[in-house]
Amino acid sequence: MSHPQLPSTEAAVVAIRETAAEYGREARVTHDIGADRSARRTAAGAFTVTDPDGGLPHEAYVEIPGSPHVAVEVYSEGDVRIVVDGVEFHDVPRDCAPAFLTAVYTNRAFVKLTFLPPHQRLVVPLPGDETYKEPIYRSGLTSWLSARAR
Repeated sequence: MSHPQLPSTEAAVVAIRETAAEYGREARVTHDIGADRSARRTAAGAFTVTDPDGGLPHEAYVEIPGSPHVAVEVYSEGDVRIVVDGVEFHDVPRDCAPAFLTAVYTNRAFVKLTFLPPHQRLVVPLPGDETYKEPIYRSGLTSWLSARAR
């Protein structure tokens, strides 16, 4: 399924904030702008200040408190890292971030348990055929994760 295009870090932050607000959540945002503040800069060469398009690199960290606790790192390269109650999802396209959060807040996300070998995964299905799955490494599940076990 096609997701709305989020052409910039700022557009992604606005969409993430709007999605959080739809579910009664307040998002706190920290912006990192400039080569000296960016955590990850693969778009520009070494010792360069601007990206190839002439702009400054812009990353943001969005924290959405509550249960589940959600954090989103928005990178200027067009992807995000989403952490849901300690479970990390790397390299999610930033266009998918609002749909990802909607799946979490509408209880479509679930924990899949397997017994042989024993293991747990947080599964976040998005509209269409897109699904994100990540292992849960902690020994105990949070109450939010436990409530979604299947």
